[in-house]
Amino acid sequence: MARKYRVGVVKGDGIGPEIVEATIDILNSLDLNISFIELEAGYGYYQKTGRSIEENFFDKVKELDAILKGPLYTPPNVREFKSVNILIRRELDLYANVRPFRSFEGISPRNFDIVLIRENTEDVYVGIEGRYRDKAVSLRIITGEGSRRIAKFAFRYAIQRGFNRVTVIHKANILKETDGLFRETFYMVAKEYPNVLADEMIVDTAAYTIVRNPERLQILLAPNLYGDILADLLAGMVGSLGLCGSAQIGENIAVFEPVHGVALDIAGKGIANPIGEILSAKMMLEYIGQRYNDGKLIKVSEKIEEAVHIVTSRRIWTPDLGGSNRTNDVVEAIKRTLTELL
Repeated sequence: MARKYRVGVVKGDGIGPEIVEATIDILNSLDLNISFIELEAGYGYYQKTGRSIEENFFDKVKELDAILKGPLYTPPNVREFKSVNILIRRELDLYANVRPFRSFEGISPRNFDIVLIRENTEDVYVGIEGRYRDKAVSLRIITGEGSRRIAKFAFRYAIQRGFNRVTVIHKANILKETDGLFRETFYMVAKEYPNVLADEMIVDTAAYTIVRNPERLQILLAPNLYGDILADLLAGMVGSLGLCGSAQIGENIAVFEPVHGVALDIAGKGIANPIGEILSAKMMLEYIGQRYNDGKLIKVSEKIEEAVHIVTSRRIWTPDLGGSNRTNDVVEAIKRTLTELL
C-alpha cells in the first residue's frame, strides 16, 4: 500500500492564504496521496488569540513529512510580537536555506541556473546585540560544526542534482576569524568530494558576477547575512520575488515557502503571484520523493516546474510581472498544462 504523506500547512499572513490555497488546489488535482494538516501561526493568529503560534504546534510537526508555508508578518511596532519565522527555524534546527534561481524566458535578462545555499542558524542572526551610550554592538557567531554541516549539505546537493561546482562566498580578506573559519571549513569538507570543483568568491565580487556573468555560477554557499542579501539580488535577476521558492531544511523536517513577503497592499485582491509558492511546493515534492524513494513525486515535481515555465512563456502574468492576469488565471493555466504533461 502506498504511503500516505502528511504535510503541515501554515497559510500565513497577507497574501499567504491566497497563494497557499492556490498551490494546494494544484496539488490536490494531481492525486499525490498527501493529506494536509493546518497549523495555526502568524500575526493574524496572534491578533485573534494573543498567541503567535498554536500551543501544540511543534507536537504536530513531529508527525509530519514536510511543511508548506505562506509568508508571515512581523510588525515592526509591536514589541511583544517576536518573529514566528525565527522561532520555527530555531526550534526545528532548519540549518540549510536553499533558494534556486532559474531564469525565465521573456522575463529574466540573462540565462542562468543558480542555487544559493545559506547557513540558516548562525552569523549576526543569532540576535545577540547590545548598546552602551552611543555605541551599538552585535555578536557574530560562526562555528566549525555549523560551517561543516552546511558545506556537506552543499556538496551533497550538488551531486544529487547534477551540478559540478560549489563556490563559497566570504569576506575572509577582512573578517579573518569568522569568515576565515567558514572558508577553511569549506575547503576541508571539499576534500571529501573530489569530483565537485570547489572555489571561492569575495562577497562583493559575487554580487558583481551575479549581475554581469550569472551563467558562470552554479551552487553558491554563503553565511547567513551574505546569503540573505544575495538572495534578493538573485531574485531581481530572475525578474520578481514572486517567481522564487525556497526550502529550509533540517535533519528531520523541512519547511517550504516563497521568498517574498506578505504584500499587505494587495492582500485579498486576487492578483498575487502564486508561482513562488508553487515552486516551493515543487521543492517539497522533490524532498519527500528523495527521502522516501518515491519516483512519482519526483517526476511530478519536475513537471510542475516545467508547467510553470511554459505558462510564464505564454505571458500569463500577474501585475508584478507587468501582466493583467489574476492569481486564479495562473493556477488554472498551470493545471491545464500539467494535464497535458502528465
